Amino acid sequence: MARRILCAQFAHETNTFSRLPTTLDDYRRRWLLQGEAIAPRFRGTRTEIGGLLDYAGKTGWELIPVVAANATPSGKLTRETWETIRDMILAGARAAGKVDGVVLALHGAMVTETEDDAEGALLEALRSVVGPDLPIAATLDLHANATPRMARHANALISYRTYPHIDQYERAQQAAALVDRVLDGKAQPRTIVVQPPTISGADHGRTVQPGPMRDLLAKADAFEKEQGIHVVSIQAGFTPADIEWAGPSVAVSHDPGMANRARAIAEELSREIWQRRAEETVHYRTVDEVMRAVQGDDGKGGPLVIADGTDNPGGGGYGDATNMLRGLIDGQTKAAAVGHIYDPAAVQAAIKAGIGSTFKVSLGGHIDPSMGAPIEVEAVVQTISDGSFINDGPMGKGTRTEMGPTAVLRVGGVEVIVISNRLQNTDLQTFLSQGIDPRQRRVIVVKSVHHFRAAYAPIAREVIVVDSGALCTPDPRKHKYTKLRRPIWPLDEVKEPYPG
Repeated sequence: MARRILCAQFAHETNTFSRLPTTLDDYRRRWLLQGEAIAPRFRGTRTEIGGLLDYAGKTGWELIPVVAANATPSGKLTRETWETIRDMILAGARAAGKVDGVVLALHGAMVTETEDDAEGALLEALRSVVGPDLPIAATLDLHANATPRMARHANALISYRTYPHIDQYERAQQAAALVDRVLDGKAQPRTIVVQPPTISGADHGRTVQPGPMRDLLAKADAFEKEQGIHVVSIQAGFTPADIEWAGPSVAVSHDPGMANRARAIAEELSREIWQRRAEETVHYRTVDEVMRAVQGDDGKGGPLVIADGTDNPGGGGYGDATNMLRGLIDGQTKAAAVGHIYDPAAVQAAIKAGIGSTFKVSLGGHIDPSMGAPIEVEAVVQTISDGSFINDGPMGKGTRTEMGPTAVLRVGGVEVIVISNRLQNTDLQTFLSQGIDPRQRRVIVVKSVHHFRAAYAPIAREVIVVDSGALCTPDPRKHKYTKLRRPIWPLDEVKEPYPG
């Protein structure tokens, strides 16, 4: 008889310092699907659900997808949003009848108005439905804030091992294979989580270049070859979350007789995170420094790619900060394209003006003008579209992105993609779908901090990350934490936790 495996996705990376609450409409703008609508959307994609669908096709599983829910990072989920999607999953589990296992695609940094550890709460609630003995494996984002509650209720926490995240498919298949091993009687995993006293470390999880995270993952790979050690996950953590457990962690899934060894592994990796906590492979520049680079650049060898890292919607940034755009406009930059500025009102004004029209617009900076006030400009409406495209790059390949009603505005030599749905730029189709070939521009600005590299680094002559003064600051000392465990580096002086 085919194994019946329940699967669900409920993902959000919550920046608790954001003033934008996360609502059901935010999920609908990305995706919020149930039951039979899920498989057609994700079959053939390089996603967790795509990986599970393919695994089921190979092994004969009866896969039961109940919910797929994902929203752009922002502030805390409203109580209604959290309880509605949680209850969809629990109702789906009850309606499924007898199942043999569960695979969940989570993020690991979800915070709601009522739950600081939403994934832990979801896993606990699901356990109450499926019972204590059913295998549950959960995939997590590499930037998860893993908690003891998550570990208590999941047999395995399997985090991405790439940043940019291009291995969701593989991690889901790893989770599925582990569930099969449990059902075959070859594994009895349970999970522990260990955290060093730091809110940042592991080079923020970067894996493109050699550095701490790649070294940690190489050790984790070696530890996973040991008998009875099933998963060793390194989470770089999500810093802008005012909860007790924010920061890097190590999760080890192990058989019952390997508890001491699992803890020793977790402690060894945590010690290395601590010892190398200040090592970083990417350094931010100011807008003035970036503009000097732009003005001194010869424009040869592909575009100069500038990542507006502190206004990254992928980390909860508002996506409408204007300081970098203002620098380009004031500097009379030529052959530049910006992808994108979140400003639904400006899009509607452009639609009303019509393609080819010149109109006055107050562009961007509306959510928090202290992070870059609106720019008052005359702009030419270059194109108008529905903002929909299929990702064809390494990240999320095959999935559909919905920018919402979209306009390309030209201000001097700068083309600005203005969107109605706030999201991160991770794919060249952001530009190509709007009639802009980024390979033919001298300067490209993307609202992203690191995920853009998967698609844009191959075409760039140089990549620069800018601190434009927006919400996603790389310095946690600029945030006010009230719930975080203390003492913790770099907010406090910390007694050496790993003497000798």
